[in-house]
Amino acid sequence: FAPNDILFTRDGTTATITLNRPDALNAITPAMLHRLGDLLDDLAHDPSAHVVVITGSGRAFSAGVDLKALGDRELVDGKVGDILDLPARRVTGLLSSMPTITVAKVNGFCFTGALELALSCDVIIAAEEAQFGDTHAKFGLRPTWGMSQRLPRLIGMTAARELSLTARTFGGAEALALGMIARVAPRAELDAATDKLIASIAANSIGSLRAYKDLYGRAF
Repeated sequence: FAPNDILFTRDGTTATITLNRPDALNAITPAMLHRLGDLLDDLAHDPSAHVVVITGSGRAFSAGVDLKALGDRELVDGKVGDILDLPARRVTGLLSSMPTITVAKVNGFCFTGALELALSCDVIIAAEEAQFGDTHAKFGLRPTWGMSQRLPRLIGMTAARELSLTARTFGGAEALALGMIARVAPRAELDAATDKLIASIAANSIGSLRAYKDLYGRAF
């Protein structure tokens, strides 16, 4: 694991985790998923952490799984295998169930497995210039990190099927119109918009926030 592939910063009650392989569009490796899971697990048990932000460096949130990380392993029935699935499911499970409020700040490309990570968060805020896509079908992949459950529950079955079956990409404005994300801003203003969102969350009772996280999780 390259130590700089995942960056971690803390500002008071807010933690920020940055996927940091900009030359590879932050493509996700097993080592990155293990590190991400460990950080999230620590934050889940830290009562002073109220919000955690997941984002990417450079032009991408993440282009998805780094298939080169599979080495000589072959896809079986379109599955990337336990080397990626097990740590990824740990991450998506933590993002969706940990008491800390989780925010995906999508600054650029967000495809396939990366979209599954973002959909696991409580709130997604994105740049207008961001590009989303459930592109599993382009690469003969089976979605195994929760896409088939989370996407239709957020935007409805008809829209989810259309996105998954066409594997098309779409921008921040359409993601907002679909109800997939909560807020959108020009990329140049995304940091400020995210800070404003976090401030509006942090102004409320942490007990109520954690209760809502639990209750919405049960409803979902």
